[in-house]
Amino acid sequence: MEAVEINAGAWYLRALRNDDRVSDVPALADLGIADPAGFVTAADAGWAEETRFSWAVCEPTTGELMSLITAEAGQAPLGRARDGQQASLEDSLPVVTRFLQSL
Repeated sequence: MEAVEINAGAWYLRALRNDDRVSDVPALADLGIADPAGFVTAADAGWAEETRFSWAVCEPTTGELMSLITAEAGQAPLGRARDGQQASLEDSLPVVTRFLQSL
């Protein structure tokens, strides 16, 4: 499956990216991810294999990652937010839960 983008009201959820236009690597490092570039690569593989789903919860006008949501297939989503961005996570988790229930 290809990554699914979700509009969660005030937040835009998209696939993790690390390319010449957008890189989530600095934000993932800020969240404590040890190998952020590898995490993005693994996230792409998870979508392709339908084993793990990941979203960058972003501010819609800038696309900047405010929080991260991941879910193993068949499991409830988990997330973590950057400092001061807990609302992005709290607003988006229920939307992701509904999406996962529709799979």
